[in-house]
Amino acid sequence: MTHSLHRRGNAESLQEDFVFLFIPAKGINDNGHEAKLQEFLRITLKHDPKNIGAITIGNMYSHQVDEIIDGATGVAHAVFDNTDAVTGVLQDLKEADLGLSTIVSGIFENVDGCLEKAGLKHHTANFSLGIWGNTGKLPSDDVLEVTTMCGHALIAANLVQSMVDEVKAGRKTADEAAKTLAPQCACGIFNPARATKLIAAMAAK
Repeated sequence: MTHSLHRRGNAESLQEDFVFLFIPAKGINDNGHEAKLQEFLRITLKHDPKNIGAITIGNMYSHQVDEIIDGATGVAHAVFDNTDAVTGVLQDLKEADLGLSTIVSGIFENVDGCLEKAGLKHHTANFSLGIWGNTGKLPSDDVLEVTTMCGHALIAANLVQSMVDEVKAGRKTADEAAKTLAPQCACGIFNPARATKLIAAMAAK
């Protein structure tokens, strides 16, 4: 399972949303894993990530990139908005052969296509079964498209609505609003490029 699995949205929007998690197995290959996380992050930076981060530090909207690389431990993350970048990262990781688990979240067919181009095959596939229970208590679907980009639920629905209101009032651009939300996602799987488009669409209603 992964906290990046439950992102909401239509196929068009999710075409521009891919998350990498790079993680050791505790007690199996975690000795000295920090240097491997650092190299993973350096590789992702070659391909114009929309966000990078590590749960122990934060993301590139709350910390300097060098701080994230130097302090990463446990799990590192990177977010991209196109398949060319995903394929490039996979090719570089294949060549680097760092020996840690790599998880890629996105539309299944798109991720599989990137793996094929990189000369790789997926080991395991997980699918979200959606949200069960009293879904009437949930925020609106368009707000959920933004909040579910933080898998630890650290971006509040009311904050998203507040940012939409700021954009409607002309006090912020959609890009500024997205970058206000981004630091709240501690591990860095939030996609501010996608959020910019989602917020702009909500503000236009």
